[in-house]
Amino acid sequence: MHINTAKEEIVETLFREHFEPMCRLSAKYIYDFDSSKDIVHEVFTAFWQKIDSLPSDTNYKSYLYTAVRNKSFNYLRDQKKHLNIVDAEKEPAPKTSDGVEVKELSREIEYALNLLPEKCKEVFELSRFEELKYGQIAERLSISVKTVEGQMSKALRLLREHLKEFMTFLIFLGLA
Repeated sequence: MHINTAKEEIVETLFREHFEPMCRLSAKYIYDFDSSKDIVHEVFTAFWQKIDSLPSDTNYKSYLYTAVRNKSFNYLRDQKKHLNIVDAEKEPAPKTSDGVEVKELSREIEYALNLLPEKCKEVFELSRFEELKYGQIAERLSISVKTVEGQMSKALRLLREHLKEFMTFLIFLGLA
């Protein structure tokens, strides 16, 4: 009973503190806030069911943000699969290639992030997705600020290398 109460408190606290930011994160990918809420609810439901089987040193917050991001990408993939020919014919033809480039860029960014070494990826995600400062990341991961700086430099270098063909587009969007 005591463990269940502790589990409830952990999930409730994470939900209360991170539901809205997680919805915003998901909406950045899928551009649909209502569906984003559904995704975050599904992630928390799955988390509730899995929490007892997760390793004791699991960073629950990072786990949840990663799950939301992955579930958002899965949602996009599934939506693409369900688009049938009739629906496609109803869609107006894009006037520019920007929509295609943004989708392609999103896929490439996800792919590039998955190529990063695990620690490097974790530091990058904490910095960019959870918007933590280097000192906060260092404290959370029990590493030095210099290590965080090194991992971020490495992540940015590797991402720049992988995404170099998109740099003109990123500069146009003000992201580079």
